[in-house]
Amino acid sequence: MRFVYEQFKVIVRSALANRVLDICTVQRDRVGVLFIEGRYAETLAPGEYAFWKGPADAKLVEVDLRETMVDVSGQEIMTADKVTLRLNAVVTYKIVDARQAISQTDDVRQALYRETQLVLRAVVGARELDTFLTDKDSVAKEIEDNVRRRAGELGLEIASVGIRDVILPGEMKDLMNKVTEAKKAAEANLIARREETAAIRSQANTAKLLAESPTLMRLRELEVLEKVASAGKLNIVLGDKVLGERGLADKVVNLL
Repeated sequence: MRFVYEQFKVIVRSALANRVLDICTVQRDRVGVLFIEGRYAETLAPGEYAFWKGPADAKLVEVDLRETMVDVSGQEIMTADKVTLRLNAVVTYKIVDARQAISQTDDVRQALYRETQLVLRAVVGARELDTFLTDKDSVAKEIEDNVRRRAGELGLEIASVGIRDVILPGEMKDLMNKVTEAKKAAEANLIARREETAAIRSQANTAKLLAESPTLMRLRELEVLEKVASAGKLNIVLGDKVLGERGLADKVVNLL
């Protein structure tokens, strides 16, 4: 039976207290789950407690309520398309029901580890590798929902479940790198072709405008001559051959 007295602290510190009392202390950020004769009696807040020796068997189990993490590392899982990969996950949780946490299993941390293992294999194993890699956020959310549901039955509250690392076999890494390089090359080639098409379209539009407007054509010719002249010494060599009704010399003179 639990010992309660007005001068409790004075009595439990006396030299004779240990002869007749079992004295227990529940640390800060923890609670004590009290069982008497194997049956749940109550959950005790942090503090010091004492129980009479002899009349009944009293057992106090201290439970840490602080948030903690479980590493679920090195999980080898085969995807739906028969690719074996290795996953490292982490689960952050805290105990919200101390009685349930110690009544449902002998080791709540190990139980959470096993449940997370099973969920990882079920969720990741149901997807092909490409689907998993391109939609990891959705996969992580599904894993977290499944782990959270099972954790509630163990008296736990899940803060987060995350996939920390995805490790692929060496040959699969090489293959994916080659695929990525091929995709990048194809994208670069597509961009170059688009630029070439745009340049040709622009030239075609310019040629059409020049053909429809002789004045614009003449201005364009003068711009070209101006650029050539400004680049350095301009030498013009004229022949005697006649172009149609007018000579080449006359045309050049008119341009200048």
